[in-house]
Amino acid sequence: MSERPRIGLLGIMQELYDDMIPGITEHQAQYASSVAQRLEPVAEVLFPRPARNREDIEQIARELHAESVDGIMIVMLTYGPAMRTVRALLESSVPVLLANIQPERSVTATWDMDDLTYNQGIHGAQDQANALLRTGVAFSVITGDWRSAEFEQSVADWARAAQSVSALRRTRIALLGYPMNGMGDILYDPPALLRRIGPMIVSEDLGALVRRIEAVPAEQVEAVLERHAELFEIASELPRARHAYAVQLEVAIRQLLEEKGYAGFSFHFDSIGGDGRFQQLPLLAASDLMADGYGYAAEGDTNTASLMCAAQTMIGDTHFSEMYAMDWELDSVLISHMGEGNWRLARTDRPVRLIDRELGIGGLDNPPTPVFSAQPGIATTAALVALEGEYYRLLVSRGEVLDTPELPKVEMHYFHFRPDAGMEPFMDQWLRNGGPHHFVTNLGDHVMRWRRWAELLDLEYVEI
Repeated sequence: MSERPRIGLLGIMQELYDDMIPGITEHQAQYASSVAQRLEPVAEVLFPRPARNREDIEQIARELHAESVDGIMIVMLTYGPAMRTVRALLESSVPVLLANIQPERSVTATWDMDDLTYNQGIHGAQDQANALLRTGVAFSVITGDWRSAEFEQSVADWARAAQSVSALRRTRIALLGYPMNGMGDILYDPPALLRRIGPMIVSEDLGALVRRIEAVPAEQVEAVLERHAELFEIASELPRARHAYAVQLEVAIRQLLEEKGYAGFSFHFDSIGGDGRFQQLPLLAASDLMADGYGYAAEGDTNTASLMCAAQTMIGDTHFSEMYAMDWELDSVLISHMGEGNWRLARTDRPVRLIDRELGIGGLDNPPTPVFSAQPGIATTAALVALEGEYYRLLVSRGEVLDTPELPKVEMHYFHFRPDAGMEPFMDQWLRNGGPHHFVTNLGDHVMRWRRWAELLDLEYVEI
């Protein structure tokens, strides 16, 4: 997961209250600063000063963008006419939150007219929400007691979603070769993906990757082999030369991603296998790179690679997933893929094994493959459904990774996921909503973050 999100606090009031209540601007500025300080554990909140007119609002918005904030949180410090904010927010390139809060938790008998003015942001929030809605600016709303743990958590979820959305707009994803022919649920419209979700997909020449593999220094290979010896239980039958070539692949792909600023990548096994210059499929490379925070998806599926990048930023430790089989006894689906898996999700009571795996797919030499099961507990899945043009749907579900015995004959990662909805209803809704066969999995309950993420991108959101 990325470092703390940077959020700009746009505190809005108006000048006429200075004549009514001398010192009100300073009083409400202190309140806004206290809100920013309260949220320090979950976000770096930048509050320059109160905005009292249109010029203030537009200038502060420019300053916040210059600070590279991931989102802007609007707090009504008093009532302020909302039309003054329209131009600044239309020109904003980051997500917007309307935080419907006030300084005091309760209205008491000690309140006077000044207290009413200090706490009157609610009707400014109504004016502001109406203006945002009518101008077509996507935004979120959180109503809460700003001192509460619940408000802090809600802002944390929104801020992470905003950080992910902003990061996606800077994201580049490498497509190594071509997507799998005939696979319909990975198809996408590159300009539509760029406009709606954010990433730019760049096709990379495989020849350049081959030259990178050949140029990997022996000392770099040795360093990664030593790291693998610490991380994995390496099968004795795995030839060192085969393992070393897998490491060369990993180092070469990592160099490509780092040098060209890619946040993720995808490849199709036939593209690698049919090229004629590769010895193996880069399954171990994909696994290690996912574990280091890169987005990845198989078969040239750049839709899911994009979602992986979003989840790595918003949640962290994200697993590329596919449903392999249904189990009526366990009320679950078996999650696996042909060898690429984020071993950081592995259960802690079993070693991650690195095996010499015979694999006919791609027609190449045996790829060293990490084998593990995910840590039992609550988990969240998400899938991006590309329907038409810029029309996307996000499918999200919560469930449980089950504590199940090992499957000794399965030579790739695997785990049982039991959806909260029940396996049969889950599958019915997944299929009815066009759920693709690739998706992402994160340990823990992250439904609210995905809900905010879809809200900020104005996607159709379906929770199973």
